[in-house]
Amino acid sequence: MSHEVMTLPRLWTGNHYNEGIGRDDMFDKLREECGVFGVFGHPDAAGLSYYGLHALQHRGEESSGICTVDTARGNAFNYHRGMGLVKEVFDKEKLDMLAGDRSIGHVRYSTSGASQLANAQPLIFRYRDGDLGVATNGNIVNAPEIRRELEMSGSIFQTSSDTEVIAHLIARSPKDFVTAAKEALQRIVGGFAFLIMTNDKLLVASDPHGLRPLVMGRIGDAYVFSSETCAFETIGAEYVRDVQPGELLILDSTGMTEDRYAEIERRATCAMEYIYFARPDSDINTINIHSARKRMGQRLAIESFVDADIVTGVPDSSISAAIGYAEQTGIPYELGLIKNKYTGRTFIQPSQELREKGVKMKLSAVRKVVEGKRVVMIDDSIVRGTTSRRIVNLLREAGATEVHVRITSPPFKNPCYYGIDTPDRKELIASFRTVEEICKEINADSLSFLTDQGFVESVGGNDGAYNRGMCLACFDNDYPTVVDEESDKSCSC
Repeated sequence: MSHEVMTLPRLWTGNHYNEGIGRDDMFDKLREECGVFGVFGHPDAAGLSYYGLHALQHRGEESSGICTVDTARGNAFNYHRGMGLVKEVFDKEKLDMLAGDRSIGHVRYSTSGASQLANAQPLIFRYRDGDLGVATNGNIVNAPEIRRELEMSGSIFQTSSDTEVIAHLIARSPKDFVTAAKEALQRIVGGFAFLIMTNDKLLVASDPHGLRPLVMGRIGDAYVFSSETCAFETIGAEYVRDVQPGELLILDSTGMTEDRYAEIERRATCAMEYIYFARPDSDINTINIHSARKRMGQRLAIESFVDADIVTGVPDSSISAAIGYAEQTGIPYELGLIKNKYTGRTFIQPSQELREKGVKMKLSAVRKVVEGKRVVMIDDSIVRGTTSRRIVNLLREAGATEVHVRITSPPFKNPCYYGIDTPDRKELIASFRTVEEICKEINADSLSFLTDQGFVESVGGNDGAYNRGMCLACFDNDYPTVVDEESDKSCSC
């Protein structure tokens, strides 16, 4: 397993890392995004970051990293990054090396082919004013254009990550750090949550649409920042508020300053956070994810009831919705599918035989529960359709007499450009097949999706817009920013 441990000053060159680490491609589910976690003003910043990142592990399993600033050693940067899960990358010895009272941390899932240590975050740079660390969740839509411009003017990029663009924009500016960061943030387009750290400052920023979640909390006198509130529960921090779209928080020795680099544009929090990505115990925009998913299941039962013997959910993201569907219909909820929690990631390229058996490595149907039963199977989405077909067949092989599939999102028809790994439009089954055709393709007895209106009303929220402040582009093709269908969708994190 690759690891990297450093205490600056030393300029990381990134020229010795192994490339091409494989990923688990047995499922066609949407891939997790990334998670960021920051601490300012706590004597054990690295320890808090370790536990915070562990709580965010579901957002990225390929790599993790923590960077700290050690005020006792002249504000020196220390950092460690590695490929793998948080518990694999860090141990007590490595955390002890990360002294400091402020830190930024990251868990990553890459959506391009660059699953390598060179792109593991936080990205660390040395420039004229000292050290610079950057961690982000999301995607910069216009990064390729900016990157070409910077390369033409002499910039040398060390990674293939979009995140490096903002570091170059800041470093090339003759203005002070905060002003340079503001202007860099104003240049980029996309969905992102940034933690940017220097030897004496921490900047926290959310994109003007609030596409990617970012929250602020307190633990004692220290500030903490996270992609999800579930991390606050883990470390015993108190939730304060969400970081607002277009907001820039500046933390230094004088305290925290609330500023803006852009006005709030159309608010558009990613709908898939509510449906799939976020942990059930997290709150996004003050809305609890478990409760929202239960309401999705209840609404789905109202919109597309089918008589059956049991309801089961595809673990883990669909369990809450399955409970809601069962409560609404009175059909018993049962654990008809069990997830093997020890196959979450792999660094091998599976053979075709293993790919075919992949669903059985991750899921098992409980024969004694489903045998001879009419089953309603609740899932969060259908991407290519291959996974849904495999799970339906699992239930049939276990003796289910009927399998009725109910999906807690509208049909996923359009690619995402804001940090979710989605196939091209031509690979999204809902973009070129009718519901009836998809039903036949996945071998189900019936298939229904939650309507757009049903989803929006299930989530709730206090935004007066028709979409309650969510981005529904993957369903309705209405992107909050200008996008180019031919542009790179690779994730900056």
